[in-house]
Amino acid sequence: MTRVRTTTGGTGVFVEETGRASLGFWLRSFRRELVAVGTFSGVANLMMLVPTLYMLQVYDRVLISGSELTLVAVSLMALFLFAVMAFAEWSRGRVLVRAGVRMNDLLAKKVFHASFDAHLHNPGHYPGRPLSDLTELRQFLTGTGPIAVFDAPWAPIYLGVLFFLHPLLGWTGIGFAVLQALIAWIVNRKSVGPTYALSLRQQESVAQIQVKLRMSEAVQSMGMLGALLNRWQGYQQRYLAQHAATHGGQHRATAISKGFRYAQQSLVLGIGALVVINGEMSAGAMIAANVLATRALAPIDQLVGSWKGFVSAFQAYERLSSLLDAHEGEDASVSRVPPTGIVRLKDVTAGAPGAEGSRPIVKGLNLVLQPGEVTVVMGPSGSGKSTMVKVLLGVWPAASGEVLWGDRPLQGWTAEERGPLVGYLAQDVELFDGTMADNIARMGEVDSAQVIAAAKLAGLHETILRFPGGYDTPVAIAGGVLSGGQRQRLGLARAVLGNPKLVVLDEPNSNLDDVGEAALVHALTLLRAEGAAVLVISHRPGVLKVADRMVWMQDGRIVHSGPRDEVLAVLQSKQAEPHAQN
Repeated sequence: MTRVRTTTGGTGVFVEETGRASLGFWLRSFRRELVAVGTFSGVANLMMLVPTLYMLQVYDRVLISGSELTLVAVSLMALFLFAVMAFAEWSRGRVLVRAGVRMNDLLAKKVFHASFDAHLHNPGHYPGRPLSDLTELRQFLTGTGPIAVFDAPWAPIYLGVLFFLHPLLGWTGIGFAVLQALIAWIVNRKSVGPTYALSLRQQESVAQIQVKLRMSEAVQSMGMLGALLNRWQGYQQRYLAQHAATHGGQHRATAISKGFRYAQQSLVLGIGALVVINGEMSAGAMIAANVLATRALAPIDQLVGSWKGFVSAFQAYERLSSLLDAHEGEDASVSRVPPTGIVRLKDVTAGAPGAEGSRPIVKGLNLVLQPGEVTVVMGPSGSGKSTMVKVLLGVWPAASGEVLWGDRPLQGWTAEERGPLVGYLAQDVELFDGTMADNIARMGEVDSAQVIAAAKLAGLHETILRFPGGYDTPVAIAGGVLSGGQRQRLGLARAVLGNPKLVVLDEPNSNLDDVGEAALVHALTLLRAEGAAVLVISHRPGVLKVADRMVWMQDGRIVHSGPRDEVLAVLQSKQAEPHAQN
């Protein structure tokens, strides 16, 4: 589907082509692979009749005639057909492997973006799970499960051949097929819930380990390891109990299925012997019927043995389908004029995503950020400053109102389009796995001139040069010796890379000393001179010296907003009122 929109005010004309993110929609594009696998499966299963025919020929023709030439001819034909069967088996396996790789290439990027978006708007979402689900689907596709599905339709053909040999053998095969199918149905009913519960227990246990590793310094310094170990063991015990219950049921089903299979082989052989004794069938046909009955029930037995994989793959499919449907994103290319101009908040009310029914954190916010101005937002803790920033940057959605950049809503551009024009420094500076230069360059292509300029602007250039590797020092090595202020400056350098048009700094001076704060003020001055719209959240008054405008927030609302000196005067007069009354 293609939509064409025309906008005014310098934002230009753009063409947006939207695609469907539904997992079922993408999997339907594998029709060609499915046809190929079905064709090769048909050839392979047709060749499965060769052992039966070969036995009939050997017992009923060669042994009776005593002809060596006939034996050689029949054997050569059988060997050729076995080679055809091996080629068909190999080919369908190869097609399935290639389909798995293609599925990963087709969906990995979409799942990655959808998982990130889900975690962004729902912090309780486990971000690594969708990628694990995609891996599970790919591994299932290349395993024995799909092969069993393609082999199952041939079971009636094998049973039909049994009927051709003798009706009693055919009915015996049908009876065992019904029993095997009943076992598969029972396994399905019994395993779906426990398997899903096992997955949740495993996720809880792994998440606990990840949290402990991420906060290892605090755990070690305050002696919390023992208490956390006890807590983790509780999660692990619940996981192990669920694991025992789930796999115990699956093993019981597999054991019962195996018992039926061996009983079927013996019973078919016994019935065949009875028919031979009665003179209704030859001894060769008896042996062939036993092999054929085993082959007829093999796909059903494979389905029972692969049922755990079927259940896990189905659950992974359901989770991925829901994720992609809920976080569709933009799949096609979009050509638009980058956002520029004034940034506005218009009557914005918002709260934490995923907290339905809770009271909004910010209410009725109206704010204008002009290019070439520094706006400082202050207020007590919990007044909604950080929430306002997240809504302003499109990290959290607004419950009502809108965020405009120029004359268009912020959502009119993707994060990739806005990203190079936005600089953001969060309260908690997160560094990524890579070099110092990679982190400043936002993990993209490193432009040495831009990286060095950003580091100098943040007052970090000399510090980086003191490391043995300089800008090529891995963060995993440097991060352990960087102080909180230096990490904050590294985050600032990342934020100001490439002279962005909108710069948002959340508590950028919370860990800075006097030298660092001076560097911050200098950076704000240069950003203002470059025409950037700068928003700074701070509890410390040092940045006020470079502020053009000031905003005071309280209780999720903007109480005072205007030129810096006017707002300061109002606040100072309010502080003086209680003293005057006393």
